[in-house]
Amino acid sequence: MHKIFKRVLACAVTGILVFSVILTSKQTTINSTAASSKKAATASLTQAPKYVFMFIGDGMSYPQIQAASDYLGALGQNRTSDILSGNKYLNFMKFPVAGSAVTYDSTSFCPDSASTATSLATGFKTYSGTINMNESMTISYETISEKLKEQLRYKIGIISTVNLNHATPAAYYAHQASRNNYYGIGLEMIQSGFDYFAGGALKNPNGDDKNNPQTNLYELAQNDGYKVIKTQAEAEKLTAADGKAIVIGETLADSDTLSYANDAKESEWALKDYVKKGIEVLDNETGFFMMVEAGKIDWACHANDAGSTIADTIALDDAVNEAIKFYNQHPQETLIIVTGDHETGGLTIGYAGTDYDTYLTNLSNQKISYAKFDTNYVKNYKANKTEFKTVLADIKENFGLLPSSDKDANSTSKLVLTDYEYTKLKQAYEKTLSGDTSRSQEEYILYGTYEPLTVTITHILNNKSGINFSSYAHTGLPVGVFAQGQGAELFSGYYDNTEIYKNLASLLKVN
Repeated sequence: MHKIFKRVLACAVTGILVFSVILTSKQTTINSTAASSKKAATASLTQAPKYVFMFIGDGMSYPQIQAASDYLGALGQNRTSDILSGNKYLNFMKFPVAGSAVTYDSTSFCPDSASTATSLATGFKTYSGTINMNESMTISYETISEKLKEQLRYKIGIISTVNLNHATPAAYYAHQASRNNYYGIGLEMIQSGFDYFAGGALKNPNGDDKNNPQTNLYELAQNDGYKVIKTQAEAEKLTAADGKAIVIGETLADSDTLSYANDAKESEWALKDYVKKGIEVLDNETGFFMMVEAGKIDWACHANDAGSTIADTIALDDAVNEAIKFYNQHPQETLIIVTGDHETGGLTIGYAGTDYDTYLTNLSNQKISYAKFDTNYVKNYKANKTEFKTVLADIKENFGLLPSSDKDANSTSKLVLTDYEYTKLKQAYEKTLSGDTSRSQEEYILYGTYEPLTVTITHILNNKSGINFSSYAHTGLPVGVFAQGQGAELFSGYYDNTEIYKNLASLLKVN
């Protein structure tokens, strides 16, 4: 009898728990639906903004934002006080509305840029690697920028620090089963008729098959009425009267993209300059939509380069400031949104080796990106079999790290290599000079697919600063959404990334 009672009781408890879970699930769905309905109602009653800025930090989530903010705070710390004065807020962190967006796609909780940008641009989920098409690759999705161009006659601008036919910018004008169809994406870019493209060079402008070159994309663009600009002097002279324009950075770095912020010369145009020029040529009485991607935040995080990540995040914030200046002139007609497509690298503020401390000012010793170090130094090391002593001198010059035997070791103790770090660096140097690109499981965890020497340098500097990465790929973290201006209140809360498109489409009255 006692056993029967226990079984009945267990079944009853289980039933109650299941019923509770079902009720909770239903309530969550109801709450989410209610929130969406409330935002839709608000959007219908809100005057549509004439000017919309959509900033996307590729690979940028809360860790990248906070790391940049904390780094600026550390640089401004009062050196005569032991009391931490705190972080320095980025411009967009001061926006009155903040939300969070979940980023999973049809493939994974760790999605890619093509699918997440598709969600932001169209409100649909799809497979990683796919741009604005459904999972069966039979239906194409119209983007917010295409709708604004066709239905409201807004001028459209697309800006990126990476290639203009790369995944994120492509998601605002292209529809491809594969993000790697660069030539096809380039053709769609030209066919879009959008008014202003600016940033890195087009990938594969002569076609994806090098053995069978096709008509050059820049030539096709000119034939279609685009003014193609490849020098900074020409870009400076560009006006709205010139009509449709494609502006390619004059100084191109790795993979023909714009320079990392910590590599750029003082005279070289930064992301903010392309945004400023974009405002100049797009400004009109009807309205405009501008998508701005800081694409190399993602690339730096893939390479676990915290210094370059922070520099490019700050550069994005400088670009946002140009939009804020415009907003201040048109506060009732402008909306600015700043978000990310996904997080990259599993960036963490904190490291086991520094316990509860951070030494973020160590990162100010990094003078160049991992990519430029590869190009300017590692390439020569391989060719000349450069001795380790010389390599160490270059590492000191560009990253501030130095062996305990160095004459400056005592005055910069937090940057002195421990015996463990020195050994790791020497092993990475030997792996790089060997030219062996194979990786054991341990070596892949240590180096990923990057140059062993370079990624070991950044790992050591990151860790000495109190920063760490857990991955060379993307992660499943939600991204921040920051908004200011007309309709900004629609972007508060915690929601799916597809809601960003839906809220924007409702606000702008497009369908």
